[in-house]
Amino acid sequence: MAIRVMLVDDQVLLRTGFRMVLAAQPDMEVVAEAGDGAEAIENLRSTAVDVVLMDVRMPRLDGVEATRRICAQPDAPKVLILTTFDLDEYAFSGLKAGASGFMLKDVPPGELLAAIRSVHSGDAVVAPSTTRRLLDRFSPLLPSGTAEPQHKDVAKLTEREREVMLLVAQGLSNGEIAGRLVLSEATVKTHVGRILTKLGLRDRVQVVVLAYETGLVRAGGGTG
Repeated sequence: MAIRVMLVDDQVLLRTGFRMVLAAQPDMEVVAEAGDGAEAIENLRSTAVDVVLMDVRMPRLDGVEATRRICAQPDAPKVLILTTFDLDEYAFSGLKAGASGFMLKDVPPGELLAAIRSVHSGDAVVAPSTTRRLLDRFSPLLPSGTAEPQHKDVAKLTEREREVMLLVAQGLSNGEIAGRLVLSEATVKTHVGRILTKLGLRDRVQVVVLAYETGLVRAGGGTG
């Protein structure tokens, strides 16, 4: 079954370019388009979508708030934030709102297609190390106000799961974590899955965000 994609951007020419790239793929289909966040949410009421390519700076309802509302819905599609500049504060806000990753608007077509497939399969597009750069820069400026409840959730983790969580938050891959803790990569993957389930998170990127918000990892790379 083809991956159903919705394009959300107020620039018609940009949507046209993305649509042409996706239409050439046998495993992808553009099922909806929207010029702003409000129209995107409206489209989701009548159209089944797997992945949303979401611009951030749009009229009426911006992409960050639209992402927050979409990701709060049951069985929500995955959201990829589109930004103009690397390390954009909007990308940080989008990740906190529930996006599975962010990409630059001038991304090469091959990378865009790989990102859509990765997100659809349940992986995060943004490497944890890139997320850490975002958090190091912006987290002191954007307090979450939700750290205390999330601290209680972190307390549900076993000692080993907490170890794995800290290493994920420091940007290590499953293979690197396996080497550090002398575990099999499959075992690490199992631990990561349990961490996501216990904390109610969608992917590894949100593990990194939570680690910063709760003080388990501090800006600059230290652990709390």
